[in-house]
Amino acid sequence: MAGTVLSLFGSNPQRIGGIESFARELSEQLNNAGWQSVLCFLSEPSDLVRRFLSGPNVAIETLPEASLIGWKVLRQTSQLMVKHRPGIVHTHFTGHLSFRPWLGRLHSVRAQFFTDHLSRCEGHVVRRAPLFKRVLSRFLNEPLTNVVAVSNYNARVCAAAGLVASNRVKRIYNGVDPRRNAGDAKTFRQTFGIPEDRSIVLQVSWMIPQKGIEDLLQAARLVLARNSRVQFVMVGEGASRGAFMEATQQAGIADHFTWTGLMDDPIVGGAYAAATVVCQLSRWEEAFGWTNTEAMACGRPLVATRVGGVPEIVENGVSGFLVGSRRPEEAAARILQLLADPALCERLAEVGRLVVADRFHLQRNVGELVRLYGIPNSN
Repeated sequence: MAGTVLSLFGSNPQRIGGIESFARELSEQLNNAGWQSVLCFLSEPSDLVRRFLSGPNVAIETLPEASLIGWKVLRQTSQLMVKHRPGIVHTHFTGHLSFRPWLGRLHSVRAQFFTDHLSRCEGHVVRRAPLFKRVLSRFLNEPLTNVVAVSNYNARVCAAAGLVASNRVKRIYNGVDPRRNAGDAKTFRQTFGIPEDRSIVLQVSWMIPQKGIEDLLQAARLVLARNSRVQFVMVGEGASRGAFMEATQQAGIADHFTWTGLMDDPIVGGAYAAATVVCQLSRWEEAFGWTNTEAMACGRPLVATRVGGVPEIVENGVSGFLVGSRRPEEAAARILQLLADPALCERLAEVGRLVVADRFHLQRNVGELVRLYGIPNSN
């Protein structure tokens, strides 16, 4: 093998989602170029994910405290570097401030990258960071080759904060694999007991307030007052799931909600295939919004909030609909419009497929990253 790329993910690989799909595609392209791929997560992958990630050039490691700062995690990272001797190290979901870049330099890592996946808090104001934070960040990140931003929004926020020189920030979009099988809609309905005569409005996300679940619950009440043949399907887990379920009980709409919990693979499991409309009503400033691209790749029309990098994915009225954050009445109006107009759904979905193929194609965007690594002929 020509060399090794060590990818450090501050995430738990318990389902097949955007990060896992990225990791597999990266490993495949590195293998084509004759490179080894070391994938390091916070915990052991589930059996399904391990099989999904496996390959002839792949090694899987764990670093339980990768997203933390401290001597223990530095020591463990150092041990990984000694073991695999990577030429390239790339960190994801691990925070902006760490001594890890200097550790990489100590171990003669030739190129180091950090991807800014961070979704900012609701109403985040883009502005320059305090002087002490800029100085500290510039020092800690001096050995970094580039900071990769997953949207123009994140690139703008990162450059404006001054935590790293703006000319070292490179925007490379996340991507989705349009070749993946979208699963079987009928099987999905049968699995979760969803009546055939109900249209499905789907949201795939963490069950937390920041994802706008409360706004979707309010929108659902407005939708159901006009159209009772709708089932709202919530895919995901989170600390507030129980409270949200209780809210539907109190509102008298619980029988129009299905809570699947965390699915191993919402795409292959048929969640998108079964949906008539996909919603993503986030309140916080999304760095990207993988659910949006997954829905578009599966040919489903979107209702999403106008936050963070989402308008770079969804063009209002062209590839989906954008609504204001915390505006359930707007979301309800768009959901009802789509449910009543199958031809409109198909037009938006067809544009969405083209946008994914042109801008958010996983193979192309990972290829752009690998070229940034300086590895030729990878795809």
